[in-house]
Amino acid sequence: MSNLKIFRPRVLLSIGLILILAVVAFGYAAANVVPESGAGDGTGTVSGYTITNIDYTLLTSDPTKVQLLTLDIAPTPPSLAGAATDVRITVDASTWIICAGPSGTTWTCTFGVGTEPSVTAILNLQVVAAE
Repeated sequence: MSNLKIFRPRVLLSIGLILILAVVAFGYAAANVVPESGAGDGTGTVSGYTITNIDYTLLTSDPTKVQLLTLDIAPTPPSLAGAATDVRITVDASTWIICAGPSGTTWTCTFGVGTEPSVTAILNLQVVAAE
């Protein structure tokens, strides 16, 4: 008879139970699949959408400020993204504007009264779109 404790039934049962639990945990982790969705964030090429026809409308009472801007957003083929349902922009990297739309593929982003940025202050436009 062997003096090795590893071959005792209680030790073998414990090792077997640990192995079974490890396999089950791995199986659950492998089942976590996140489907592709339409979301992108960027200041250049956006991964899920193409941004075109950016048009700035100046404030009537002060043409040195921007009242609103419109832009078209469409899924970029071969993306599986659907039409955007939530669009937000920033021109100063801190204040986010929620855009209204869409009308077709066109979204309208209106700056609040008194918060309209000056034309010279707009150096970057960042668009975030999600499905």
